[in-house]
Amino acid sequence: MAKTSSVEKNNRRRKLVAQNAAKRRALKAIIMDQSKSLEERFQAQLKLAAMPRNGSKTRIRNRCEVTGRPRAYYRKLKMSRIALRELGSLGMVPGLVKSSW
Repeated sequence: MAKTSSVEKNNRRRKLVAQNAAKRRALKAIIMDQSKSLEERFQAQLKLAAMPRNGSKTRIRNRCEVTGRPRAYYRKLKMSRIALRELGSLGMVPGLVKSSW
């Protein structure tokens, strides 16, 4: 089980990304627009740099929803391989049969 503080920190980052997504997208569009003046693009770049770092989508860490484990994460299932195996063995994942021979 992951530290509760790590899981909560990641949840705060997710909320911040959701809040700042539209503003970040608009500023990036201005920065990439070649038809805008150089000064206007530079001002947009400064505004983007002044925004909180945790508002960037790349700061989010994929974590297992069951255990909080950050590694061996299946994106489609939103859980780690260990949690998937345990739940599969208990028959709680539809269509998953643990192999045995």
